[in-house]
Amino acid sequence: MKQSPRGRNFFFGPGPTNIPDSVLHATARATVDFNDADFLALYEQCVEGLKHVLGTRHHVFLYTASGHGAWEATLANLCAQGDRLLMVESGYFSDDWTKMALKFGLAVETLPADWRRGIDLGDLRRRLAADTEKEIRALCIVHNETSTGVRLPLEEVRGLLDETDHPALLLADTISSLGSMEFRMDAWGIDAVVGGSQKGLMLPTGFSFTAVSDKAMAAHVRANLPRFYFDWTEMLHRRQKSFCGTLPVSLFFGLQEALRLLEEEGLPAVFARHHRLAEGVRRAVSAWGGNAGPQLFCTDPARVSDSVTAVLMPEGHDAEAIRQNALRRFNVALGGGLGPLNGKVFRIGHLGDLNEPMVLGALGAVEMSLGLNRVPHSRGGLDAAMAWFAEAA
Repeated sequence: MKQSPRGRNFFFGPGPTNIPDSVLHATARATVDFNDADFLALYEQCVEGLKHVLGTRHHVFLYTASGHGAWEATLANLCAQGDRLLMVESGYFSDDWTKMALKFGLAVETLPADWRRGIDLGDLRRRLAADTEKEIRALCIVHNETSTGVRLPLEEVRGLLDETDHPALLLADTISSLGSMEFRMDAWGIDAVVGGSQKGLMLPTGFSFTAVSDKAMAAHVRANLPRFYFDWTEMLHRRQKSFCGTLPVSLFFGLQEALRLLEEEGLPAVFARHHRLAEGVRRAVSAWGGNAGPQLFCTDPARVSDSVTAVLMPEGHDAEAIRQNALRRFNVALGGGLGPLNGKVFRIGHLGDLNEPMVLGALGAVEMSLGLNRVPHSRGGLDAAMAWFAEAA
């Protein structure tokens, strides 16, 4: 009989992520009628709290689905058959979004990018300027690419649309950035924002949403792709202005508590904590990089993610072996490489309900695993992180 590891699992995947005990307890509620006045009041409170985190006054449509469901809902409600989309390449998840759009019969053009740096804004400006007939209906961009640990500057992307006087809708995936890094939908001129429950919002998987600008709602009128469960027009006739079906009432109790925790800490403090923890991880990886050791996958210091760090292994060494050693020997769960990065990188998620001692525990397990797997590296990653945390405290 297999023996379970002792002690608490240190979960450092990039999502789903750690759920605070108070959120878990909040979801452990008896079933209630989602048409009851008390629940409807809680529902409205949660929607307003979610708008605050998004930085928007606009409408938010909610779904019982993962983030991919929100992607699908957004495309189906904003696009007509044959519409041209410009997809900014960023990694595994921009590729997935492209595959989904092609299934809908949309004409998808990918703007290529180096996965380690993200898009060259000059390339994007030139492509938008070249579209003199304004055929591109929507520009799709992943704010924080979970597979690579690269964050893209949405406010600068909006600036390029304005500079080139391009009317394309700006669609943003914030699944691994919302609640962990600064995001301001209205101030940055984002037209549709996709988000999910299982990362910075610190909830179980299965709840997602799209926030929609007035411009996007106007575009929705001409959309003709098949939909029912995800149909925003249908949702607007519902009492809750969302959910074509049963509501996930337990997740709303959890969302109420998660929003309370974010409000209690304050969003600026939440973002500062994520940056502090992320920088500690980055300093550890940089220290290990000596002796031809592992490297930060993201090569642009201005674009490093504060929610996940992807670590590139030296040639000839398997990232999966590090993950398995960390899990089996030390009960620390790390994220794996996705798509073409499988076996080449492992990912350290540092978002949600985390603090410095938890991060140090994970880094210690990684450093031990590098040694046990005879991966070339320099020692001192843990020391570098501790020095930073002491300095930044």
